[in-house]
Amino acid sequence: MRSISILGATGSIGASTLDLIRRNRGEWRVVALTANCQARELARLAREFDAELAVVGDESCLGELREALAGSGIEAAGGREALCEAAGRPADLTVAAIVGCAGLGPTMRAIEQGGTIALANKEALVSAGDVMTAAVAHHGATLLPVDSEHNAIFQCLQGNKRSDVSRITLTASGGPLRLWSLDELARATPAQAVAHPNWDMGAKISVDSATMMNKGLELIEAHHLFPVGLDRLRILVHPQSVVHSMVEYRDGSTLAQLGPSDMRVPIASCLAWPERMDTPCLPLDLAGIGELTFFAPDEVRFPATRLAREAAEEGGSAPAVLNAANEVAVAAFLAGQIAFTQISAIVAQTLNRDRPPAPACLEDVMSVDAEARALTAEMLEPA
Repeated sequence: MRSISILGATGSIGASTLDLIRRNRGEWRVVALTANCQARELARLAREFDAELAVVGDESCLGELREALAGSGIEAAGGREALCEAAGRPADLTVAAIVGCAGLGPTMRAIEQGGTIALANKEALVSAGDVMTAAVAHHGATLLPVDSEHNAIFQCLQGNKRSDVSRITLTASGGPLRLWSLDELARATPAQAVAHPNWDMGAKISVDSATMMNKGLELIEAHHLFPVGLDRLRILVHPQSVVHSMVEYRDGSTLAQLGPSDMRVPIASCLAWPERMDTPCLPLDLAGIGELTFFAPDEVRFPATRLAREAAEEGGSAPAVLNAANEVAVAAFLAGQIAFTQISAIVAQTLNRDRPPAPACLEDVMSVDAEARALTAEMLEPA
């Protein structure tokens, strides 16, 4: 029996992970489950999986969590440090799926234990890539990518030398607004932007998919996970979301990983690594799909990928600023404060301001993040 902690248990990645564990219940011992403030749901899951510890990031929800866990014998805790303490508990595998920069501290604490981390938190490598990869090397930790694109690359690289790689291709669905004109994009509503045609995701990541920022962030992640050089990383729009990424080798061979649009597939890859496991996902019906198409990204209508590449090329604090500004701008769009096309424009404006020096530690990253958020919020205020 292997032990597992899931940071972000009530989100989409957490739910998919627990679904797989539920189907293989005798193989896993659940150490810790965390959530932001979904106390009742977290307590229900902790009871179902007999977790040792349940933690809410929002300490104001701790009373409700304790009440819901009364008599269970399951330990309850709340607050930012409690999240880090949960992440630091020994476990064979820690799934890091807390959304946003709130997941940085817990992810780093898990890395410091030298264990295996299934990483689903984009911000960890985007905002703190150099700091985090240095910590992984120092503590002898193992990072397994959960994102479907990075997990696909990880699979395509198995058994091959990185020095033989000539190009890595990240595929992007293009989101629900892929065919819209600039004028139409300017009038897009939050409901339209989150209506992803292939994936069932949260609102923020769905908007990122619509702007293509999600793919820009993934480009930065890939730069840290698979350091072959930015010039060897590219993005292709692939509306069917069947080919999740590709690796081209110097002999002209290209390996691609194909699969259904179901996050349980890459999660299962991490849970079973270095083996394989069964999933309830239906096999691909390529004849039914009929055809697979690919297009170059349009960086006039969707400039986010260009902004992300430029931030990666510049390095230092630029990726952290990019991520923070995007989070604030997306929240403003979802709240009806700005137009869809203003998201990337505001990110660009924030990046054009003077930036702090490159972060040397996690505290520096959080400082850069806070400063960029404040600056972006200031730009959003009415004149």
